[in-house]
Amino acid sequence: MLRWFLSLFRRGRRDEASPIRESEAYARSYGERSGEIVSVARAVPKPIPRRTGDMTGELLRRAFEAKLDARGKATT
Repeated sequence: MLRWFLSLFRRGRRDEASPIRESEAYARSYGERSGEIVSVARAVPKPIPRRTGDMTGELLRRAFEAKLDARGKATT
């Protein structure tokens, strides 16, 4: 048992693998090459609609207060 365990860590001579051709190495690394050509188009995100032209601070405050009042009425 000890010999087997030590044989795992010995620095013995390894059997060298036979050389392979470049096409075989490419096939092993990247897989077989297909004839398909795929192009990927970048999708342009839709702009987020903003409503700021006619919204003033006072209108925003009133709208917020109205939402708070409506929420308060629904819970009671």
